[in-house]
Amino acid sequence: MLTKKIIKPIKNNTRKEEKKFKYLDIITTLFVTILLVSNIVAVKIVKIGIFLVPGATLLFPISYIFGDILTEVYGYGRSRKVIWLGIICNLLMAIIFIIIGALPSAPIWHNQNAYETILGLTPRIVVASILGYFTGEFTNSFTMARMKIITEGKYLWTRTIGSTLIGEFFDTLLFIMIAFTGVIPSSVLLSLIIAQYILKVTIEILFTPITYRVVSFLKRTENEDYYDRDTNFNPFILHANKNIL
Repeated sequence: MLTKKIIKPIKNNTRKEEKKFKYLDIITTLFVTILLVSNIVAVKIVKIGIFLVPGATLLFPISYIFGDILTEVYGYGRSRKVIWLGIICNLLMAIIFIIIGALPSAPIWHNQNAYETILGLTPRIVVASILGYFTGEFTNSFTMARMKIITEGKYLWTRTIGSTLIGEFFDTLLFIMIAFTGVIPSSVLLSLIIAQYILKVTIEILFTPITYRVVSFLKRTENEDYYDRDTNFNPFILHANKNIL
């Protein structure tokens, strides 16, 4: 008598499912929101004490703090995806501002000049922000990830402050030069760069205790403390981590 052979399907274990996190989406949303709002309020130059700085100076450093948290807890690979999401949203915002500004105004609406004065500069601000942010944030995340390996996960403050010193330097330099060259006197540009850099780094330092608490909470709650030992740090390659799809 012939017996029927039962063939069980072979499970494909070559693809590992990406781990689900409770707070990653919330952090991503806040991160992108802060980035977009920063690019709008950056058109105004404000005076803080003796410093003259773009209005985004007090807000934009928070995005770097979120970047530090993302890299420290979830790894460079996931941080890279969030950075690109922010860049795409910035481009979308700039395109919408340009299109709306170019449309004919309604006869009852007389604020076209005000719109162009504030939002008309925004696309240039966004370009400056994207180039500065792309260079600064990826430098910040790379430094953060590499220092975590070197310090074996200890001395978080050295990573948050050290990465900010490097990342914010490139970010601030590119942003000010692109956004305000030809808009404000050249003699003011250098003072803007110095003032903005000092304030950004100072804010990062002041927020260090809060960063410690948030990182500790997330590592414990998410059960994640990623080390980028096998990461391809090329900013143009997604899912380059062995454990990240």
